[in-house]
Amino acid sequence: MKSGKQSSQPEKGSSRILSVTVLFIALCGFSFYLGGMFCSERVKIEAKDVTSTTRKAVASSPVKPTVSPLQIKSISFPECSSELQDYTPCTDPKRWKRYGVHRLSFLERHCPPVYEKNECLIPPPDGYKPPIRWPKSREQCWYKNVPYDWINKQKSNQHWLKKEGDKFHFPGGGTMFPRGVSHYVDQMQDLIPEMKDGTVRTAIDTGCGVASWGGDLLDRGILTISLAPRDNHEAQVQFALERGIPAILGVISTQRLPFPSNSFDMAHCSRCLIPWTEFGGIYLLEIHRIVRPGGFWVLSGPPVNYNRRWRGWNTTMEDQKSDYNKLQSLLTSMCFKKYAQKDDIAVWQKLSDKSCYDKIAKNMEAYPPKCDDSIEPDSAWYTPLRPCVVAPTAKVKNSGLGSIPKWPERLKVAPERISDVHGGSASGLKHDDGKWKNRVKHYKKVLPALGTDKIRNVMDMNTVYGGFAAALVKDPVWVMNVVSSYSANTLPVVFDRGLIGTYHDWCEAFSTYPRTYDLLHLDSLFTLESHRCEMKYVLLEMDRILRPGGYVIIRESSYFMDAITTLAKGTRWNCRREETEYAVESEKIMVCQKKLWFSSNQTS
Repeated sequence: MKSGKQSSQPEKGSSRILSVTVLFIALCGFSFYLGGMFCSERVKIEAKDVTSTTRKAVASSPVKPTVSPLQIKSISFPECSSELQDYTPCTDPKRWKRYGVHRLSFLERHCPPVYEKNECLIPPPDGYKPPIRWPKSREQCWYKNVPYDWINKQKSNQHWLKKEGDKFHFPGGGTMFPRGVSHYVDQMQDLIPEMKDGTVRTAIDTGCGVASWGGDLLDRGILTISLAPRDNHEAQVQFALERGIPAILGVISTQRLPFPSNSFDMAHCSRCLIPWTEFGGIYLLEIHRIVRPGGFWVLSGPPVNYNRRWRGWNTTMEDQKSDYNKLQSLLTSMCFKKYAQKDDIAVWQKLSDKSCYDKIAKNMEAYPPKCDDSIEPDSAWYTPLRPCVVAPTAKVKNSGLGSIPKWPERLKVAPERISDVHGGSASGLKHDDGKWKNRVKHYKKVLPALGTDKIRNVMDMNTVYGGFAAALVKDPVWVMNVVSSYSANTLPVVFDRGLIGTYHDWCEAFSTYPRTYDLLHLDSLFTLESHRCEMKYVLLEMDRILRPGGYVIIRESSYFMDAITTLAKGTRWNCRREETEYAVESEKIMVCQKKLWFSSNQTS
């Protein structure tokens, strides 16, 4: 300024800048403080939901779990209405009208949404008794346990079953084996010598009736999954499981069966009424997918032996001859060859050599065409049927029926397909088998009924290689090995070892009737799946399929044990906790038994 005096404006501006700066720093500091509090609190909240997933802890470890066990409120599940005594949630006849009739797709799995799920306990039928023990159960069961007369009345002349007093008796008859199932299988073995020497070990019976075929094969060392839908043949699968024979609800319709490709050594259909030559032979293509290279498909009934049987089939010889020729043509186009035929039984074998499949691939006009590489052959959980031929790869070819060891040697040999599993190896399988031998030995100490005739139908709810089943192979049990549709695909290894199983998602109900298993085994299922499946629905489903008097072995992280105990009380199970074979803190065992109770609405 001309006067020589300094202006006051710069002083005011500097003061304002200083004030704003101080305020900004103070706010940042306060925000940082609040943020730290918030973040630390968030860590505390999230830490409560974290579980230790280690399954390799040693007995000498002094470290105790640092995470508090999961706690849930006490709950007491009410009784379901007695009308639901045979409720099968995903194959419920009351829901059939919602779905189409094309190719009987309404008989497939259609599970209720969460808001329609029943949160109640399924009651047994009035007068229910503990099932007759194996092996007597193969020949008879209590009428009140499966109180249905439809098959008895409709098939009385074919001797599927016969009601006498308070029991059903199973004389071993069938539509195509009036002289009894044993005579029928004897004829089949004459045509297929591989059934006698351990070459054929796993089989599937489509349209199984009351599973007499599968029941007879058990004594011959062949393990069969009997398959039938819930339809007007009332309770076929329920009868099979009541008898102690492996079975599952299912139908070949629009979706693949829940099995990997190239699994079964044999598939069988005895007048199962599946229209094999319709819809471009798409049902035969599904049989081709699940049968192992070198394996067999056996058909008895129309149109086999048409020149003698056509009168009894309410048709003409010309129609049956045409159907047979069409069947033979379709099978040839899928790389099946006629293997043997005598009287009412015809056998085809799935070719394992590469030349037939190469020929299909080169012929652009061939039907059915060869599947392209984008189609995953083992995808089989809600996967549509594909109108193409799944060609065996080099690995599967080496796992063909003529290449893999015979039973029982194949149980101990690491299958070639184990290399398709991430981290899978022969040494890993050997370690897994050793681990399960020790575990089963311990299980028999905490559950003495295991290994006796008190337990017949067993399910391993989330297997890896079938080690639990392998450790029980000499006991009077069979094991349904379940592999999660969301986990590593180890089910081909299970089948290659000569065991049976299925894909499943435990967020849904299993494909079986109530009261069909004596023992459910669960190893770390909640650790692996609790982020997807609500625990109470899994426990309710376990209660549905478990027989009264049946057992549960739950092997889980300690984190989940309190919550499981609370839910188990709500299902009326009697439970006790046990240590694992190594007594580690991070993992516990719970052994439960289901009580026999009757609905308060019933008269007895």
